[in-house]
Amino acid sequence: MDSMKILYFHQHFSTPKGSVGIRSYEMARRLVARGHQVTMVCGSYGGGETGLDTPFVDGSRRGMANGIEIVEFNLAYSNSDGLIKRTGAFLKFAMRSVGLVMTERYDVVFATTTPLTAGIPGIVARWLRGKPFVFEVRDLWPELPRAMGVIRNRLLLGLMSVLEWASYRSAHRLIGLSPGIVEGIVRRGVSRERVDLIPNGCDLGIFAGEATPWRPEHVRADDLLAVFAGTHGMANGLDALLDGAAELKRRRREDIKLLLIGQGKLKSALQARATREGLDNVLFHDPVNKARLAGLMASTDVGLQILDNVPAFYYGTSPNKFFDYIAAGLPVLNNYPGWLAELIKEHNCGFAVPPDSPAALADALERAASDRLALKAMGARARALAEKSFDRAQLADKWVDWLERLQPAAAHDADAIATRRGSRSELKKR
Repeated sequence: MDSMKILYFHQHFSTPKGSVGIRSYEMARRLVARGHQVTMVCGSYGGGETGLDTPFVDGSRRGMANGIEIVEFNLAYSNSDGLIKRTGAFLKFAMRSVGLVMTERYDVVFATTTPLTAGIPGIVARWLRGKPFVFEVRDLWPELPRAMGVIRNRLLLGLMSVLEWASYRSAHRLIGLSPGIVEGIVRRGVSRERVDLIPNGCDLGIFAGEATPWRPEHVRADDLLAVFAGTHGMANGLDALLDGAAELKRRRREDIKLLLIGQGKLKSALQARATREGLDNVLFHDPVNKARLAGLMASTDVGLQILDNVPAFYYGTSPNKFFDYIAAGLPVLNNYPGWLAELIKEHNCGFAVPPDSPAALADALERAASDRLALKAMGARARALAEKSFDRAQLADKWVDWLERLQPAAAHDADAIATRRGSRSELKKR
């Protein structure tokens, strides 16, 4: 297989030194290990660490991080930003990215959502430069924001739908991170042969047990510690955890503590509610990097996989936190139906409770606290599931194989574009 140069677009990229997901970092590292060159194009994401520390020049900086060339645009973004500010950052990143696809030398464009505007440079590369384009879909847009009621403007939803269709039709191959995402892509008229399921993976090495265990203050060694590690946003529905905490307080279960670690738009409101209602069994913590998170997971009893009760989430998401939990050998408490709940039930590696039921959530945590041996057995089965089905290294190899099969398609497109340009030149001469 000839070496390829991949232009990889992920606006929210981070190395393991950051406190956010590292799927793109691990995938890029696997490409490099297989002899390919990667140029990662990203913005400045709150909680992320790109590995670059040189000053920005004309709005960007470029350097190397662990064998990956990084191009970082000086475009700050945070989950706490409002819709207008976030939309502006998405569009600016897309336009800067288009400039790169028209000037850089590369063989393949790979773009991953969110946001949906990540597909724009791929569309341009495919149709104006005849380059192969692979599009990775992490969430179905505009389906999810429409289902959540976050975006109601029909014109905006219509424009997003057009961009979704154009991205799918322009891509030579597509990757969905969950079964529902794959089905959603196929429903838009894409042949199933062009789509593959490659879910988020488990970083087994990071959670191998070498990290120094730690717990926050006010959590005793014999307390049951249940941890949610992720974004505190609208999609996460974390009021469900505070409802469960209130139920546990009514039951006088002071030995069960809930820790919410991360950041997000609704964090301050959640903290205010916990204070107002006297929920001292709920603790909040700032985000930490992967190594520090591994130490926390080593002292955690249950991982909390919580989402708002939106049917589009049931099969249409692939949350990083779930895979971190099972990589760390933690039983998972999941509060909504779908493919993850089915995995938990099938492998008996946690608790799948119905949505919007504080009593069911409290019941599950009480069962966990009452039988620690059964809980440890669940954790062992979670780790076994991680090793068998979601090893990041194996999934990354499958992902690289998917990219390496693109060169014939690229040659065909390049020839077609060259033919069209030649025909236009002949017409001008006449």
